[in-house]
Amino acid sequence: MTTTLLREPAERTGPEDGPRLPPPRGELSEALVARLRGAAGPLPGRRATEAADPYGEDLQLALHLGYELHYRGFAGVPDEAEWDPALLRLRAGLERRFEEALRADCGRPGDLDEVFGALLTEPVEGHGVSHYLLRHGTPHHVREHAVLRSVHQLREADPHLWVVPRLQGRAKAGMMMIQYDEYGCGRTEHMHARLYADLLGALGLDPAYGHYLPLVGAPALANANLMSLLGLHRARRGALVGHFAALEIGSSPAASRIAAAMRRIGTDEAAVRFYDEHVEADAVHEQLVRREVVGGLLADEPDLAPDVTFGVQATVLLEDAFAASVTRAWEDGDTALRAPLDDAP
Repeated sequence: MTTTLLREPAERTGPEDGPRLPPPRGELSEALVARLRGAAGPLPGRRATEAADPYGEDLQLALHLGYELHYRGFAGVPDEAEWDPALLRLRAGLERRFEEALRADCGRPGDLDEVFGALLTEPVEGHGVSHYLLRHGTPHHVREHAVLRSVHQLREADPHLWVVPRLQGRAKAGMMMIQYDEYGCGRTEHMHARLYADLLGALGLDPAYGHYLPLVGAPALANANLMSLLGLHRARRGALVGHFAALEIGSSPAASRIAAAMRRIGTDEAAVRFYDEHVEADAVHEQLVRREVVGGLLADEPDLAPDVTFGVQATVLLEDAFAASVTRAWEDGDTALRAPLDDAP
C-alpha cells in the first residue's frame, strides 16, 4: 500500500501486538492519540465534546480509539490505559454526545412489531450498498467495501458478548446459541472473523486487525461504535439486543446479494465464503433472535421494549447513512475511503 494514511507512527513504546495508532482527525482525536502515546496534560472537556459533530470524523475516531482499548488495544499503548480515569471521562463525554444525537434523530420509539416488520420488508426497488454491488459493482468496489467493513467484521460478534452477563434465562441461552455459530462452533477456521480475514486475503488486501482504520471514515466507524456503546453498558442492554436483532434479521438478504455480486465479477470463492455462511446461518438466527433473545428479554423485563426499539432504529439510521455515503461516492466516480486503494481506477 502506498497511501500516506497507512504509514506507521514513529513513536512506539510498550506492547507491540496491537494495531498502530492512526493519524488524528481533529482536536479530540489528536488529544487522545497524544495521551495514548504518553503525553501529559489535560484532555478536552465537556465544552469540546458538546461542540463536536456527533457523526463527524474527529468524534467517531476518538470514540473508536477509546473503545479499542477494551478489545485488542494499540501497539505501544500499555494495557493499563484501558482504565485510565481521564480517558474514561473523555469517552463518557463522546458517548453522551453521540447517543443524544442518535436519540434525537431516531425520535420517539415506535411499536416494536412494526419496527421488526419494516426490517422484514424488502422494497421492490432496493437501494443501499448490497444492491449497488449487485447491479453495478466492480472488483474495485468490492475491495473498498471489504476495507470499510473490516473495522467491524474482524471482531464480528465480540461487542455483542458484553451483554451476555446482563441477560438471563431464554435471552441468554438464545444469545449463546447464535454466538456459538459466530465463533465457528468450536472450529477456529470457521469463526466468522477468521472467514472475513480470509476474504480480505483472497481480495489481495491485508487481513491484519485494524490495518485499514486510517482509511475508514466516520459513517463506517459510527456503525462499529454503536455496537460498543450499547454493549459496554448494562443500562443499554435492551438497545444492544435490538441492535443485534436488526443485524441478524437484515443480514441474510444483503449477504445473498453481495455473494451474487462477487460471483458475477469472478471473485475467488475463498472470498465469497464469508457471505455464503451468513446467507445460511443468519436465516436461522433471525428466528432465534426474535423468539428467544428478544422474546426472552421482554418476558423478563417488559419495560425494556422502548430500548429494544431504539436499538433497532439507531442501527437502521446509521446503516442508511453509511449506505448513502458509499453509494454517493461510487456514483460520483470517487472513492468511498478516506484515501484510495492502490487499484483505484
